[in-house]
Amino acid sequence: MNIFTPVSLGDVELGNRVVMAPLTRMRSGSSGVPGDLVVEHYRQRASIGLIVTEGTYPNHESQAFVGQPGIVTDEQVAGWRRVAEAVHARGGRIVMQVMHGGRVTHPDVNGGRRVVAPSAIALDGEGHTEKGKQPYPVPHALTAEEARAALDDFVTASRRAVEEAGLDGVEIHGANGYLLHEFLSPASNRRTDEYGGSPENRARFVVEVVTAVAEAVGPGRVGLRISPEHNIQDALETDRDDVLATYGHLMDQLRPLGLAYLSVLHRDPAGELVQELRRRFDGKLVVNSGFSSPTTRAEAVELIEAAHADAVAVGRAVIANPDLVERWQGEHPENAPRPELFYAPGAEGYTDYPFLRAS
Repeated sequence: MNIFTPVSLGDVELGNRVVMAPLTRMRSGSSGVPGDLVVEHYRQRASIGLIVTEGTYPNHESQAFVGQPGIVTDEQVAGWRRVAEAVHARGGRIVMQVMHGGRVTHPDVNGGRRVVAPSAIALDGEGHTEKGKQPYPVPHALTAEEARAALDDFVTASRRAVEEAGLDGVEIHGANGYLLHEFLSPASNRRTDEYGGSPENRARFVVEVVTAVAEAVGPGRVGLRISPEHNIQDALETDRDDVLATYGHLMDQLRPLGLAYLSVLHRDPAGELVQELRRRFDGKLVVNSGFSSPTTRAEAVELIEAAHADAVAVGRAVIANPDLVERWQGEHPENAPRPELFYAPGAEGYTDYPFLRAS
């Protein structure tokens, strides 16, 4: 097999093994409704094997960024329906990353609502709000009942994405220091109830969320993204034995579900940890080597040809090259990304990267 051959991720059939990584772009305005610009951005990239949308909030208090889209209101659902229709019209496949920001937000981002987390431990640093940069507040520690209400919001959001907006599936965001990852990390989870303490207890909430979503929309339409040892946003995981115990248990619990895929962000996708988790998951694996350097054609090709993964998630190269698969197939030159415009408003650096030929 090679990166340009088809692959099935559960119920989703991909024409190639390039996956557009979930990329926060903050172009959905104060209403969180994907508009014409967002529709065009995803439409342009429909030749990618699978588009994973930017992280999309399942309830209002979980919004992490100004301009982030949601899947809560009818207007947001309608916006995503337009995105899905545009991608499908070009033969593409698209799943929604459902993302609860947890403590990585501020009341001046989420409309004055609570900031919540597994434990009342503030994230060190400042976040961008509508009133400028502000320190992250100490979050409210969710009760077990409140955690289960958040789980219900994941399920409702996933149903709306698949059944109402018409996307091909969902990817549950369990990575990068957001709510589900906060439960997994011993640095951010200091609970003493059934959701804290041991590796098994810290994995419990993620297992419950993914299981409930799989039951709601079908396991073949559900993926999970994790980032063990990524050590970002204070979700520290510095003890390899604890990491393996936590994520190994998570994989053991999820394996019987028959999920569409597992997506792992890790600096060494071919290494011992990721490949052990792959064996224990016993399903399709999407890998992404992280933020330190952009994923190149050579790296993606090698990961697939060496059978270290079933597909490769690509970020910056997809931002700059909406026709990346065509460029990689023909070994054509690539556009250079413009990082200063990644989070800027408007079309510049978003929908104005040139194609090899008119789309």
